Amino acid sequence: MAEPSDRDDWPGAERIAPGAPAAAPAAEPEAAPEPARPEPAPGAGAAPLAPPEVAPEPEAPPEPEAQPEAQPEPVAPLEHAGGGVFQVPDGYTTLEGEPFGRRRSVGVVVARFNRDITKAMLETALDALASAGVQKDAITIVPVPGAFELPLAAMALAKTRRYACIVALGCVIRGETSHFDFVAGEAASGLQLAAIETGVPVSFGVLTCETREQAEARIERAAEAARTALEMADVFAQLRAVAATR
Repeated sequence: MAEPSDRDDWPGAERIAPGAPAAAPAAEPEAAPEPARPEPAPGAGAAPLAPPEVAPEPEAPPEPEAQPEAQPEPVAPLEHAGGGVFQVPDGYTTLEGEPFGRRRSVGVVVARFNRDITKAMLETALDALASAGVQKDAITIVPVPGAFELPLAAMALAKTRRYACIVALGCVIRGETSHFDFVAGEAASGLQLAAIETGVPVSFGVLTCETREQAEARIERAAEAARTALEMADVFAQLRAVAATR
């Protein structure tokens, strides 16, 4: 009988019978599979990407301050040359009238056409006559339909020989036809004819304008017509006085 080997005393040693085949070594237990790690989401674990730089929008230029609208300079209307001071050289006999109305009778013919303007002209002329010394009861006013009728009325007054002068007032505004030219022309020539034929001063206070605004801006011409008539009446009176002494 074989003696027991001291190897039989090793803990865990298995006794193998003599002549039995050696047992195959025990297989090592398979390692448990590692649990699958979740795949990181795209971009996970990586450094966060910086947002793309956006160029700042250019600042809008500041709006220019509103400049006050420049007011157009008023353009002086074209006027006839002013009378001013007219001096006659010394050494000559001079007869020059003054717009004085004392002891003078004045006839006024006025057109009703464009009455809103001619009415204002009449009032302006009457104020000028009063300022010159013409008495209210020495003024005779004859309204007529229009400027075309002014010469006939002026001549009728002048032929009475009761008036030192005649003031003719009217307003003709250009329209779409040539009517303006005929009326304005005939009024001017007819009033001149009345003065020439009778020898009585007849002043031309008829406005001939392109627009109503032009007429409204020239209403003061009626006062000029009144003063012109008085001045011419004074010249004629001086002339008669000089002629009577020679």
